Amino acid sequence: MNYVAPAWLPGGNLQTIWPALYARRVLGPPPEYRRARWTTPDADFIDVDWLEDDIAPTHLADARTLIVLFHGLEGSSASHYAQAFADFAREHQMAFAVPHFRGCSGELNLGPRAYHSGDHAEVGWVLQRFRTEHTGPIVAVGVSLGGNALLRWAQEMGASAGAVVSAVAAVSSPIDLAAGGHAIGRGFNRLVYTRMFLSSMKPKALRKLDQHPGLFSRDAMLQAKDLYAFDNIFTAPVHGFKNTEDYWRRASAKPHLRQIKIPALVVNARNDPFVPAWSLPTEQEVGPHVTLWQPAHGGHVGFARGRLPGHVRSMPDAVGGWLLQHAIPTTMKASHG
Repeated sequence: MNYVAPAWLPGGNLQTIWPALYARRVLGPPPEYRRARWTTPDADFIDVDWLEDDIAPTHLADARTLIVLFHGLEGSSASHYAQAFADFAREHQMAFAVPHFRGCSGELNLGPRAYHSGDHAEVGWVLQRFRTEHTGPIVAVGVSLGGNALLRWAQEMGASAGAVVSAVAAVSSPIDLAAGGHAIGRGFNRLVYTRMFLSSMKPKALRKLDQHPGLFSRDAMLQAKDLYAFDNIFTAPVHGFKNTEDYWRRASAKPHLRQIKIPALVVNARNDPFVPAWSLPTEQEVGPHVTLWQPAHGGHVGFARGRLPGHVRSMPDAVGGWLLQHAIPTTMKASHG
């Protein structure tokens, strides 16, 4: 990915904040979605937003390539990167869907849990459901938290992941969660990004406590000032981890990149405020199926191009193009299986 930031957009923080708030997200009209609600095996629900387009699927479902996007922390189908990927999919006549992690679709989920960076079991269930409903090739991209979870799924599945998807990509993902967690808890990051995330995460957690009294300490949550504390009070214990350190260690994708046996792309800007450059994997740390793109610029899920106010289609164009190159028709998978 030969990305160079425009001269008017210097530095990792500006390259992160401006694209999310002000850059153009689409080259065409804004995407429109139709929502489907899937009941999970534990009697909860996941909301999936499908891109509405002019290509009507037949009774045999849709034979086009489907791109599934797993969003980032507190993201949704309305996030700037999701809308940009939807625009890319529409332009290339692909099907597109965003499965929302629990609690991120605008409605609080039912169960005594939420979502987390290493939730490969949830990702696996979602992708298998797509596989049963979609006849054409499937590729998946995860952004930030969603990318780490997607890579963890690919690692756990090994070669059998290829029966579900053709290829995966992770964009701006903190695959070393300890490095990313400590980075976002310091200085400017703590003042801006941590405060932004906690402004929605803490109220949702407290609503979850109202649903399930005794799930965690309300007083401790009210006092939480960073993601480390939030994870220690809520994310880790609610999802089966001992504490924040145990969660970050066991959920990180970086130590297991050699286990991936399908085409996988890992994209990280080296000036991402959330993901220190020193923590990024090297070619020697990944297996032959993993491709690393580490441009010097881009920020965290930024990658804006063009004149003011810029647009954010360059990253979906590059990543989506790579995924399309690796999309394998279902019939070819069956004949080569």
